[in-house]
Amino acid sequence: MNDISWEEPFCGEGANCFRIGTDPRGNAYIAVAGQEDHYLTDSREALQTLIRDIKAGKADHLL
Repeated sequence: MNDISWEEPFCGEGANCFRIGTDPRGNAYIAVAGQEDHYLTDSREALQTLIRDIKAGKADHLL
């Protein structure tokens, strides 16, 4: 999709960089930086929920 507007990469320690993007139709995308043509997609609302839940610690058990 050529209409995805990608944010700057979010990088953790080392080379763990991800990018988040959106399109005009209300979809959100997550990809590994440099591999943006292999992305996960869902609604912007789903992305907002994911980010809120991560901030709230609901994924801490995965660390």
